Amino acid sequence: MNDLSLDPARTALLIMDLQNGILARHPDGDAFVTALVRTREAARAAGMTVGYVRVALTVEEAEHVPSTSRFAGAGERLNADSPATQIVERLTPAPGEIVVRKQRVGAFSTTDLAAQLAERGIDTLILTGIVTSGVVLSTVRDAADRDYRLVVLSDGCWDADPEMHRVLTEKVFPPAGVTVASIDEFVTTTE
Repeated sequence: MNDLSLDPARTALLIMDLQNGILARHPDGDAFVTALVRTREAARAAGMTVGYVRVALTVEEAEHVPSTSRFAGAGERLNADSPATQIVERLTPAPGEIVVRKQRVGAFSTTDLAAQLAERGIDTLILTGIVTSGVVLSTVRDAADRDYRLVVLSDGCWDADPEMHRVLTEKVFPPAGVTVASIDEFVTTTE
């Protein structure tokens, strides 16, 4: 069992890139969202902060993306007003929960997420999201550099490449000081 002794007042669950267009890639999106709803409800019941991260670009932002960026030409696909970039309905944020819209892969670089977490006294992050090799990896690296304590819920993350997911959750994250746990382990510790 991983060390999941958490101070709810200093912990935030981040649900990242769980938006309609990205979830559509998951082979069993309904079951995945059901598991994340359970995770979110446990976090809320324990008194933790819950935050949501989505990736989307306004028309103006898309026009200013350099041609060298992997986001070049993504303006239509990631249009901020499109239903595809909205958080899935079953995970609709409650009033007062953190919601940020990013313009790149990681949760921090183009948002005020760090400031919102600091205002709440958060020093521990529980990370979930799609994809493990994208938003989760980028956020782990950035958050570690910002000195957050990190927990990744392995079955609360998904990658189209199962081997990539396995390598990250078993071989990359743990030696970097990231606790990797299951949703069941997390829920049990919050009861």
